[in-house]
Amino acid sequence: MAVTKAKAFTIGRLASEVGINLETVRFYEREGLLKKPPRSRNGYRQFPVDSIRRLRFIRRAQDLGFSLNEIRELLALRASSGTSCEEICRLAEAKLADVEAKIRTLESLRDSLRKLAKSCPRCAPLSDCPILECLDGDEA
Repeated sequence: MAVTKAKAFTIGRLASEVGINLETVRFYEREGLLKKPPRSRNGYRQFPVDSIRRLRFIRRAQDLGFSLNEIRELLALRASSGTSCEEICRLAEAKLADVEAKIRTLESLRDSLRKLAKSCPRCAPLSDCPILECLDGDEA
């Protein structure tokens, strides 16, 4: 969606521009990821245009698997004049290592489940089901 030349956005318009739910904007505001905006005389929040960029940043970071705390850290580093690209890269590499560890765990789970499924004769009585026996067992 193209951003209009408005100077400020209501929460509904902001959510619409970014493609997120109103409650998500409120949540990010409560979490301190989005600054509390000034209010108009009629009480409406007036989010500055740069809120769109910030919300898109948050959403993209979440899509890449960054937690809210990690996003908070990225935003703080971005705002710091002394931050180097190396510091941001360090966070991205840490997230990559985390993702690779999760992939290894999932691959191991897949292999274990595949082995269990192959061990099942499918025609044995329930009391002889190797899958249930494995789940009941003391072995890890």
